[in-house]
Amino acid sequence: MSTESNAFTVSSLNAYIKGCFDTDENLQSVFVKGEISNYKYHSSGHHYFSLKDPDSSLRCVLFKNNAFGLRFRPENGLKVILYGRVSVYTRDGSYQFYCQKMIPDGTGDLQIAFEQLKNRLNNEGLFDYKHKKLLPEYPGRIAVITSRTGAVVHDILNILNKRWPLAAVLVVPVSVQGQDAPSDISSAIRYVNQHSLADLIITGRGGGSIEDLWAFNTEEVCKAIYDSAVPVITAVGHEPDVTLSDYVSDLRASTPSNAAELAVPDMDEMRERLTAVRSRLCLYSGKKLSECRRGLDRLCRGTVFSHPASLYQDYRQNLDQIYDAMISHVSDYIKEKKSIVCIADGRIKALNPMGVLARGYSVALKDGKAVSSLSQLHEKDIISLLLCDGSAECEVKRTSQSEQ
Repeated sequence: MSTESNAFTVSSLNAYIKGCFDTDENLQSVFVKGEISNYKYHSSGHHYFSLKDPDSSLRCVLFKNNAFGLRFRPENGLKVILYGRVSVYTRDGSYQFYCQKMIPDGTGDLQIAFEQLKNRLNNEGLFDYKHKKLLPEYPGRIAVITSRTGAVVHDILNILNKRWPLAAVLVVPVSVQGQDAPSDISSAIRYVNQHSLADLIITGRGGGSIEDLWAFNTEEVCKAIYDSAVPVITAVGHEPDVTLSDYVSDLRASTPSNAAELAVPDMDEMRERLTAVRSRLCLYSGKKLSECRRGLDRLCRGTVFSHPASLYQDYRQNLDQIYDAMISHVSDYIKEKKSIVCIADGRIKALNPMGVLARGYSVALKDGKAVSSLSQLHEKDIISLLLCDGSAECEVKRTSQSEQ
């Protein structure tokens, strides 16, 4: 027998093994449980991972078309039960589990989806109190986003009308359960914001199972509440029920009826408060008027009205004293300045050349310049003789040198 003629190619051998797997009924409908590891989400929408237990591991793939109904995101360490078939991936020559359905092992898929989305939204900051908006103290327009039917909308309207009939209430009917509910609720919130229809939004529904309340646990509704410029009160289910929308909203109410109570003040309580304020105001005004009346009586009996001239007599006396002090100061100042002027005048007169001439001296000038030496003069020179009261023109007859 020729070994060459009977040899498999790699592809044909893998195809043969795959055929064996695919025709084994025990491998076409299999449940297997374990822990997810090496998880990878591909951009194509397929999920690749391994399923392991303490002793072994199994390669798995969950294609996009089978993952549509998955309510949670697979992650490493998650214990799950898989349903599907075992076959061979001929390209690699390896067998793997083709998952058609995945459910959590011991924990509901919705609860896992709830915790996963809660952690992600919290990390994105949607639950931070710094993003919470203050509710209007006296809302003028309130939008109620809930189902048109059922007791919830009637309970909210009855309480709003009883407590604060001044507010205009707009009911925006939406589906609060089912596949279309998240889109309806988020669209209604955006619609109220876009058209500025309300000062406050109340959204919610009555109680139910986690499946019934799931619309308020979706990312779409949480993001719409977070993006709302209008403050939002959520009222989903009963007291123990807490949804992700409650974490995002500006205020969580334990029930729809409680939401209406938190949304508006009580008209009767407001009336009682106003009555009490009016009583206190009247009492205070009466006391204040009595104090003012007593003060006015004291003023009427005072010196101001009995002797009005006394108001300015002291001021007049003070003015006279100030005037006398000012005159004395000015007089002393003038005397001091006159003395300074006289001293300066004496100094100026002492330095004045005309003062010297007045004492009998004269100055000889030749060509407009003072003659200070005999050498400057010659016989028949014409000189000017400057006196204290005038000048004289003279001719030099002769000169003589003085004896030393």
